[in-house]
Amino acid sequence: MPHSGETADGIPRPQRFADVKGWFWPVDQLLFDWFLRRQNDREHPGDLLELGAYMGKSAIFMGSYLRAGQRFTVCDLWDSPAVDDPNSAEMHSAYSTLTRRAFEANYLSFHDRLPTMVQGPTSLITSHVGARSCRFVHVDASHLYEHVRGDIAAARELLLPEGIAAFDDFRSEHCPGVAAAVWAAVATAGLRPVVVTSTKLYGTWGDPDQAREELLPWLRAREDLWHAVDQVAGVPLIRIRGTKAKAPAAPVSRHEPPNGYPSLVGDRASTARRLAKDLVPPILVRALRASRRRRTS
Repeated sequence: MPHSGETADGIPRPQRFADVKGWFWPVDQLLFDWFLRRQNDREHPGDLLELGAYMGKSAIFMGSYLRAGQRFTVCDLWDSPAVDDPNSAEMHSAYSTLTRRAFEANYLSFHDRLPTMVQGPTSLITSHVGARSCRFVHVDASHLYEHVRGDIAAARELLLPEGIAAFDDFRSEHCPGVAAAVWAAVATAGLRPVVVTSTKLYGTWGDPDQAREELLPWLRAREDLWHAVDQVAGVPLIRIRGTKAKAPAAPVSRHEPPNGYPSLVGDRASTARRLAKDLVPPILVRALRASRRRRTS
């Protein structure tokens, strides 16, 4: 029998948003919330799209802003083979435990139905999503220059004129191909940056001025975010440092335990430490602490 915190095939079901594996930092949660909430407040038309999903952390977050009649599409290789050797090597080294079932179990822990799933390389996405149909696109798939160039071109084709694209890892040292492709799009393909964090660049192929002008007062009112405005090639660019960012309200899991009960996923390590402390004889605990102090002195 599966544990109450697992699916029938033993995949853990997250009891809190923090239990979902992934690299989606509070500062970017705040910006996703700001852009998507702004679009909803203005009743902007258009669908949502994510290229590259990993275990679904950002997809779960984005799905909370989907309005009636709109479509959310997620494209990822999941268990499919990559289309070339370099991409296969990247997938094997970084995402060897990734499975579609894990994504689905995570997503359905927070939402009633799955997004539209496109399993395969992101080069397929323009065959599944209509041109100029999306208001927000999150690009977080391959880190290889050639593939990122294709993802950027797809985002440009699929976004509405006022749509926003978020590009992950645009400045990370372990994936220079992303930086080269994103900044090349700024220099030569009409991408207009609005704001950058330490991990994502947010931009548009439309007019960025109104979004930028509305974002600045919001930033000035927040004590947890530092920001500055630089001129990059004659265009204003907002920079945010979010090391102290306080994340917005997270999506709520249907498996969240009642108040006072520990999370079976997120609190396993701390529970194990408490049990060890209770069960190990005091004399052994004192010996271990003394040994640790000698090693660090």
